[in-house]
Amino acid sequence: MTTLLHDPLLVLVVRGALAVLFASAAWHKLRARDEFAAILAAYRLLPGSLVVPATAVIAATELGVAGALVLPNLRLIGALGATGLLALYSLAIGANLLRGRRTIDCGCGALGARQPISEWLLVRNALLAAAAAVTAQPVVGRQLEWVDGVTLVGGVAVAACAWTAAHGLAAAAQRVAARAARLEHDHARLRLDDASLRFDGRSLQLDDTSMQLDDASLQLDGAGR
Repeated sequence: MTTLLHDPLLVLVVRGALAVLFASAAWHKLRARDEFAAILAAYRLLPGSLVVPATAVIAATELGVAGALVLPNLRLIGALGATGLLALYSLAIGANLLRGRRTIDCGCGALGARQPISEWLLVRNALLAAAAAVTAQPVVGRQLEWVDGVTLVGGVAVAACAWTAAHGLAAAAQRVAARAARLEHDHARLRLDDASLRFDGRSLQLDDTSMQLDDASLQLDGAGR
């Protein structure tokens, strides 16, 4: 296991997958800067005047991390940068979870595919940070063959597809849970409305009975006269 973790091919696959992840994240932010600025503002962690500059800084940092991860001489900087960004994102998510603000968009996927923040995102970031730590480990010196190149490309592609699928499934599960909660809330409101209607119906029946008693009383008074 120790030899595997220090194998240069495994480290290259992890570095490549993380580089694709951060480059993709930066591209989404740059492609929809206004939308990402709105998401960042919704976290309520920065003054309004700093939101727009922060979007550019975050996207540029992600691009820098992606570039550093693929350059052998900068892989340690890339690993530290990736870990730092993930820790920063986790702090922002955790702060809003503690506030009970669970409906805001995490801004961590393709913008437009809304995903509310949750504890799952903290677990996800911890897993990514662990992967970044692997890239900072010293590797065993061995000659890479052409088959290693094919394995590298395939490994990065499989990792990227698996990550996209897992992220999409998690987002879908959250949307289904949120929809179920809304349906339950609507159902509870319907039950309350139905109970209120039944109560109003009984109230009308009582009023009608009272009116009948009043009418009978008037008739008795008339007969007495």
